Amino acid sequence: MTTPQFDFTGKNVMVFGGTSGINLGIANAFARHGARLGVASRSQDKVDAAVAQLGNDAGPALGFSLDVREFEAVAEAVEAFKAERGTIDVLVSGAAGNFPAVAAALSPNGFKSVVDIDLRGTFHVMRAAHGALTKPGASIINITAPQAWIAMPMQVHVCAAKAGVDQVTRTLAMEWGHEGVRVNSVSPGPIEGTEGMERLAPTPEAKEQSAKAVPLGRMGTVDDIADVCMFLASDAARYVSGTVLPVDGGWTAGGMMSTNMGHG
Repeated sequence: MTTPQFDFTGKNVMVFGGTSGINLGIANAFARHGARLGVASRSQDKVDAAVAQLGNDAGPALGFSLDVREFEAVAEAVEAFKAERGTIDVLVSGAAGNFPAVAAALSPNGFKSVVDIDLRGTFHVMRAAHGALTKPGASIINITAPQAWIAMPMQVHVCAAKAGVDQVTRTLAMEWGHEGVRVNSVSPGPIEGTEGMERLAPTPEAKEQSAKAVPLGRMGTVDDIADVCMFLASDAARYVSGTVLPVDGGWTAGGMMSTNMGHG
């Protein structure tokens, strides 16, 4: 597979949740294409490991250990990144929480935890970064999920949170568009080798079932998502804003087929 050619030399990219899985893959892609990186997540060990691998000719990556549920911590990280690098050209908000649970057994605190991380965390990141964004020209990319519009058993907390994320995306695309800031969401389908996939399809049989449900016949890769994020952040997508873009090989085109996840 040939990776599309993008050039983010001189661009500042900050990825929240960018120390593992899909989000680390996104950060790595921007680093390979010349961007100056900042990443943030809760685990200091993961932050340190990500920083060690994300350095490039543009300089070392900056790392921040924080919880996106705490607005002040997010705001402090943004200010520290701005002090070192200047404005933020690309902001990726990807911190998320998930675990399968039927609603009748899901505790109120479990529901709240996912909503706090996914929905409130996304707003915290966007709100804290607003003053640091390059205007005009900044691109914000929120990582959402198909649960936002396709109901899935054992995912009521995620369905509620991600539906909120998509509406935040659309609303702030409207409010911030006059400043030249574009806001979009990317919705990954089944992505192999990720923690989320391991939780939702924990057996080989469940993984095979998920892959068969994809019209293109395979699960996606982290690079599939990263390439789309780079497109959305590039000038090629200069007139794209307020969009929720599924990157799933046609998986959600089947609607309720997606509910097979978690039942393999």
